Amino acid sequence: MLCLALSASLAQAADCPRIVSQSPYISRALDWLGLADCIVGVSRYDTLARPDTGGVIDPDAGVIDMLEPELVIFSEWTPVAKVQAATPSGAKALRVGGFRGMAGVEAMLRDIGRAAGVADIDRRVDKFATDWRAATAVDSRQRRVLILSACSNAPYSFGQGTTLHEVFSTAGFAVVADHDGIRNFKPDAPDGDVAAWIGRRRPDLIFALQSQRGESCNPAIAKPGIPILPLTGEYFTHPGPELLKGLAELRQTMAAFGN
Repeated sequence: MLCLALSASLAQAADCPRIVSQSPYISRALDWLGLADCIVGVSRYDTLARPDTGGVIDPDAGVIDMLEPELVIFSEWTPVAKVQAATPSGAKALRVGGFRGMAGVEAMLRDIGRAAGVADIDRRVDKFATDWRAATAVDSRQRRVLILSACSNAPYSFGQGTTLHEVFSTAGFAVVADHDGIRNFKPDAPDGDVAAWIGRRRPDLIFALQSQRGESCNPAIAKPGIPILPLTGEYFTHPGPELLKGLAELRQTMAAFGN
């Protein structure tokens, strides 16, 4: 109940719509827009001290209704039927993407800003678009690379059609994943041997997206003669302005590697 009271007072003080954010990357986008105090509820995966409104694909309609939001923002991973069921009467629902390319990231930021009444949203997003393109000036030397989430027994690879594939390609790397979208390598599944797959793809480098929580990373991605360069996963797996931090880290990493 204390958390419910806190969320109510924050939104009232902020003079903005009461917003439920149903994914952490949405919360980060709202924070970038100066709307963190408007958030009255967040998904269970978020770090904000707000009431738990369930998961990304299984929102808790009861809690969301109790929070009396004016705007509920879901990710594209939330099924449409779940969005409809979890949106209280009188509230506006917004379902946003961002994982399928940078045009989608920019559209996500615009849609959130417009729904929340941010007057200068077009100017902000236009600047972000300029900034991320400028930030891809990296010493890539057209190296062949793979992008893997490393801290899991079942790592993910980011292939064509994903935001990360576009970002790293724009930075001048040749991403040699042979699949579309995001591929999950499950050790017990057919074709789940990530080490064998890496050997067939023959990258010059592997970018390992690691958690800031210090988890030990999957040794299966290590291949003799292929350097593994760690990057902060949170900067890359939350589509939005955090990518600027990720590109700055990528630029520093490659400058050090080039030396």
